[in-house]
Amino acid sequence: MTISRRFGKIRTLPSGRFQASFMGPDGRRQSAPNTFRTRQDAQRWLNRVEDDLRRGRWVDDQLGQRTFRQCAEAYLDENPRIGRRWAETCRRNMRLHMVSLLDMPVASITPPLVRAWHAKALRGKGGRTSIAQSYRFLRSVMSVAVQDEAIPRNPCQIPSAGGRNAPERSIATSAQVQELIDRITPRYRAPVVLAAWCGFRRGEVCALRTADVDLAAGTVRVRTNWVELLESPDKYEKEPKSEAGKRTVVVPPHVLHIVAAHAAEWAGPEFFCVGRDGQRMTGNAVYQAFVRARKLVGLSITFHDLRHTGQSLAAAAGASLADLKKRLGHSSSVAALRYMHAIEGRDAEVAQALSKMAADTNSARLPRSI
Repeated sequence: MTISRRFGKIRTLPSGRFQASFMGPDGRRQSAPNTFRTRQDAQRWLNRVEDDLRRGRWVDDQLGQRTFRQCAEAYLDENPRIGRRWAETCRRNMRLHMVSLLDMPVASITPPLVRAWHAKALRGKGGRTSIAQSYRFLRSVMSVAVQDEAIPRNPCQIPSAGGRNAPERSIATSAQVQELIDRITPRYRAPVVLAAWCGFRRGEVCALRTADVDLAAGTVRVRTNWVELLESPDKYEKEPKSEAGKRTVVVPPHVLHIVAAHAAEWAGPEFFCVGRDGQRMTGNAVYQAFVRARKLVGLSITFHDLRHTGQSLAAAAGASLADLKKRLGHSSSVAALRYMHAIEGRDAEVAQALSKMAADTNSARLPRSI
């Protein structure tokens, strides 16, 4: 027997239990996720739903029954701002750190459950960076669930859990950079120069065209980035994340001869950095050559740390924050753009100062006559 009411319906089931339903804002009939022992319990549930609708707090129980896995995959597939590399990272973190959440309905993922999951992940063997990535991904997926009215609020409420505050990266001195250049296989000297003294990313080095290197002007132009996926053989070029990533950088004069020597002996007709097969140099080849040289020098930094080295050396040479953003291709905030602007020509002054600092360092290393 079904009894129509002012809001919703209550139906008596053959089992003697009661089922409550109502017509949702989308025009579809929605049923309670469970049946009720008494008619009064069913009515109380309908009263709460009606109150939530009136206050704008209603959530779609059917959407809330979608699993986190389903919502996560939809988020990765439908968000145009997510690149293939980040999507790959998220799926890898799902396998490594989020297995316990994958088949849970998003409506059942509560703040206490998130805290318990996060605490357990921190006690495990996973790296702090990947756990922070996993938390940010979970928070993003659940934010979309809130927008879809599948859940009333985001259960990710742990302060700083998704923070990017990693330990301060190691950097090399100008003397150590020179030693790396001296010890690395000659074909890979220019990539080290571009990373350490020009602030290039490894993908930017591999994407560099020979035509983008202007030895007469002493500049190198960055237009694209080369991406190599970690768990897939796919490799591709992509635009920088922001327009700031497209930039022309002045090479410090004291290392310009290394770039020129590379152009004369190692550069290809299309790509500036090529392997022995004449094809575009891969990021892994650059890294392996760097690791061999790093061991000879006795350093523990990563190739990406060379970019941070370049940032620090440029700052020590007197570069302003605006200069660094321009030189390294960092996108700046709207507020920063209002108050800081790199003056054209300042990049060349920074490059000159870097060479002077390197010369001073090398002079200090020479033995003094008695």
